[in-house]
Formats: sequence, C-alpha cells, structure tokens
Amino acid sequence: MLLVVGVGFTLVGWLMDRQLTDQYERRALAVAHAVAADPDIAEAVAAGDVPVVSTDAERVRRATGALFVVVTDARGIRLAHPNPAEIGRHVSTDPSEALAGHDVVDVQRGTLGWSARGKVPVFDAKHRVVGEVSVGFAADDVRANWLRVLADAALFAGGALLLGVAGSALLSRRLKSQTLGLEPRELAELVQEREAVLHGVGEGVVAADAAGRITVCNDEAARLLGSRPPIGARAAGLDLPIRVRAALSRRTDQERMMAIAGDRVLVATSRQVRRDGHDLGTVLTLRDRTDIETLTRELDTVRSLSGAVRAQRHEFANRLHTLAGLLQTGHHAEAVEYLHALQDAPTELGPAPDGVRDPYLHAFLSAKAAEAAEAGVRLRVADVSWVPGRVTAPVAVTTVVGNLVDNAIRAARLGTRQPAYVEITLLADGDALHVSVADSGDGVPATLRTQVFAEGFTTRISAGHGLGLCLARQAARTLGGDVRLADAGTVASGVGADGPAGTDEAGSAELGAGAGHGAVFVAQLPASLDAAVPPAGRAGVLVDER
Repeated sequence: MLLVVGVGFTLVGWLMDRQLTDQYERRALAVAHAVAADPDIAEAVAAGDVPVVSTDAERVRRATGALFVVVTDARGIRLAHPNPAEIGRHVSTDPSEALAGHDVVDVQRGTLGWSARGKVPVFDAKHRVVGEVSVGFAADDVRANWLRVLADAALFAGGALLLGVAGSALLSRRLKSQTLGLEPRELAELVQEREAVLHGVGEGVVAADAAGRITVCNDEAARLLGSRPPIGARAAGLDLPIRVRAALSRRTDQERMMAIAGDRVLVATSRQVRRDGHDLGTVLTLRDRTDIETLTRELDTVRSLSGAVRAQRHEFANRLHTLAGLLQTGHHAEAVEYLHALQDAPTELGPAPDGVRDPYLHAFLSAKAAEAAEAGVRLRVADVSWVPGRVTAPVAVTTVVGNLVDNAIRAARLGTRQPAYVEITLLADGDALHVSVADSGDGVPATLRTQVFAEGFTTRISAGHGLGLCLARQAARTLGGDVRLADAGTVASGVGADGPAGTDEAGSAELGAGAGHGAVFVAQLPASLDAAVPPAGRAGVLVDER
C-alpha cells in the first residue's frame, strides 16, 4: 500500500506541475495576444511612443496580476517594463522567434527571475511586425498553486492509505482465520508434505470434509477401490463399499473395519480430524488384506484338518487301549465282537459316497463334521453327491463351502428342529462344481432374502461379522460362478446312479428331509475341478434353474 500510494502521489504531483505550468504559459500567451491586438498599442509601438506603450502595459499588468508585461520595438528594445530603469534597453531573452511572427511559450529566467511567459508579435495596419509583447507570470506563483493542489492530493492519499491499511489488516485477519493461522510459507510446506505423504505411503487414503464431501483420494486408494471418487462429491451418494461410505459419512472413529471392494478384502480405519476446535472432517485409511485373508482361510482349513486328525487319533488311541485291555485280560470273544462293532461304526460324515473321490474335499468336510459335532449338529454328505475329479481351486472351494457350512451349522444349532443337521450335496459338471447346503434351521425370513449377501449384513449382536456370505459370493464370482439362496419349493433331490434320468430312487437325497429343511444355499463354481476325469455315468441336479 505504501509503494502504490507513494508512486501514485509522485505521478500526480508530476502531472499537476506540468498542467499548472502549461496553464500559466497559456494564460501568459492569452494576455500577450490581447495586448498585441490593441490597435492603440500597435500604433504607439510603430511610432516609438514610450509613454503610451508603458502606461497601457502597466495597466494590463496590474489588471491580470502578471509579473511583467514587456513591449519592444522591432529591434528588441524595451518600450515598456515594470522597472522604468529597464526601458530603452535590449530584452534579456531572445526575441527573434516572436519578431519573426511566431508565438512562443516557455519558462525562462529574466531580469525579474523565473517566469512562465508568452511572446507574440505586434503587427501594424499593413500586417508588418513592428515589435513584440512578452507577458510573464512568476514561477513562485506556479509553485504556490502546485503546492496547494499537492496538499489536497496528499490528504486524499493519506486517507486512501489508511483505508488500504485497514482493509489489508481485515483481509489478512480473514485469510488467517481461513488458513488456521498458517503463513504462506507454512501453507506451501504443508502442501508439499501432503503430496509427498499421500502419494508416498503404501496405504490408501480418502478424506472427506465436515459436510461429507470428498477432498482427498490418493492413487493407492483409487487402486484399492477400483475407481477414483470425484473430488467435491458427497460420499453418501457415491458407488463405494457400504462400510467405506458409512465411515466417511459418520462422525465417529472406527477401527479395523472389514470391507469388500470388487475382488479385494480391505481393512479400513477412520479418524475424525480437528485443529484448534475446527472440525476438518474424516480421514479413512485403507489396507489391502486380500492376500492375508487368503492365507488366513488356508490356515483355518489346515487347523480344521489338524483338529479332525487329533480328534480321530485320540479316538483311535482309546479304541486301541480298549482292545488291548480285552486281549490282556483274556476276553478274546469280547475283543472280536468289539472289532466287528468298530468295523460297522459310521464315521462323522457317514460312509463317503462312491462318487466323491477328491481326498482334499473329503478331508475338509471331515474337519467341518468334527466342528459341527462339537456344536451338537450332524454334518452329512448326500448319497447322490458325485465328484469324480480332483479340486483344482482349493482356496476358492474352501471359502465357498466353508462359509456356507459354517452359516448352516449355526442356523441348525439355533433352529427349533431337532435333531439338528446340515446336509451338503456336491455335483460335478465338467470342470464345474455345484454345491448345495441345507440345514435344519428356521430358514431365512422373506424380508431378509435380498439382504443376506450384502456386505455387513448379520443377525449376530456382536461386531465383526457380516462378511461370510459376501466373501463366499466373491470367491465364487472370481471363478465365474455365483452363490445364491434357493427359492422355497425349488430344491430338487439328486438322481440315481443310472444316469441323468435318475431312475434309481434309492440314490435320492431328500435335502433336509424334504419340507423339513430350513435355508438352502447353492453355489456354482466353474473351473474348480480337473475336467480331464471322464464322466462316471452319474449326474445330479441341485436346483430347478427356473
């Protein structure tokens, strides 16, 4: 403000000086023209009549306030001058331009000092130059007027400076309030650090302001979410995973939320950001847990198998101890009878169907059967199950079958039908595996049938659930298949061993004893079996695809 006002004031002073000087020069020229146009003065100049010329010139000087009114003859000799002693002498400045018939205006120094003067020729009746008239106004008068005008301009400039300083102070205060008191240098450093941090970290970062509008989304977050949320859009209206959208819209901190984004399993953490009492919004960090979840599911499978093996080893050791005791005590007949009883005793899954030949799948279900038995639920494989090949996608199959069976065991345990059971049917179709899981629970209410696969949907009270069916469907869709809840009345039994016509009724598997079952979930898992295994003359249908 000081620089602008100073430069402006200097420019105004220079312009005013030029204008005032020009005005005084023009004023002197006008007075000189008026004197030279007087025919009496022109006649007296031609006649060299000093008293007449001097009297008239002095009268004009006093009337106009001029410094001097000088009249000369054609040789430049003064005929009139404010100082009578100068009359008869040659003028102190060059009169040649005026005597040549031209008007002259300038600022010159004469016998009376500096003055703004105008010179004009004097013509006689025959339009011949007979002399000149020189009129001047004192430079001190010009300077005095200039200083007076400059003083007025200085008052205006001072007022403008005060207003400018006050406006600058208010603007600075407002800017500081909007930038949280940060200086421009600090803002620049903050932006540089923000860009370095956002694009340098290995985690996804999404931020929303206090109104729920997206303000930040780094490259990693866009990769994990599968798309980049537009800056400025409200999070509540974007196509984001349910839990991510909810975290950006809510005003609470949340730790380690599981979310599904496409084929990725994400862990999200949200934080509310405040500074000096200002609510700055929400920052959400995203981490990719897909690989970890895959390893976790594999580890769960191994643990289940290990648990089943330990249980079987413990049971086998008990039976050997019993048999050894019978033999040591000489009860040979009882030992033989005990061996026959063990031979006829069913396993946890019952006799394995001839059509299920994959040892991995059977071992996994054996482990699940042991878990179900601990929960008071019997897990059985339908007799019509037919899987002649080996499983080629064990992780996906484990995820789908495991989650469906776990949900079914819980539903059967909490259901009103007794005895509680879960029945699984496995059917192969080329390289595709079809799975049906039925339970003895109370089924899925009609009002919830469209929500069971939604991320975060759960009927449990405790937190951390609601991903099982969503993960199962995700795993199935990675293979090009799907998981769905069968409609009531569409569940069909398998068919017998004589081919697709299903003529052997002994091979029929009534899922959950017909109308006595609860929910039935079905899954199609393409590209999950070894298709090179030739068909064994047996097929099955799980669900009427109408």
